[in-house]
Amino acid sequence: MAALSVILALTALSAGCMTAPGGADAASVSPLNGTVTKVEVIHFTAPSQCYSCVVLGDYAEETVKTHFPEELGSGKVIFDHIDIADPGKKEIVERYGATGSSLWLGTYDDQGGFYKEEDTRVWYRLNDKPGFMQYLNALIEMRLAGDFSQ
Repeated sequence: MAALSVILALTALSAGCMTAPGGADAASVSPLNGTVTKVEVIHFTAPSQCYSCVVLGDYAEETVKTHFPEELGSGKVIFDHIDIADPGKKEIVERYGATGSSLWLGTYDDQGGFYKEEDTRVWYRLNDKPGFMQYLNALIEMRLAGDFSQ
């Protein structure tokens, strides 16, 4: 009976919020050669989302819609929620390498370059919505300017 309890507890702990280790924070030197043309902000989801995963997506979407309405309209900033299990989204899931609930930024340049990064730091800001929004807003602005210093 104790073994069953341990197995159930481990299963519950691993049911959501699973990402591969090594989620990269931003590079200190620009990985792109050209001028930034677009930044994608993608909230990847697993079929079963925990409360924190839902909050992450909600805060990210609100941040982008609040601070980048013109860029959203022009296509310079893209935001999306993508279920990694959706067969129709297989190509973008593979392009980013998403394996579970996560927030990724993809930066494109005019030379055909693409730089992807999973931002794991956002998870530590979920209990501070204004701080989360300020952080993500600043990060997107930096990427739009070609700044990869953090």
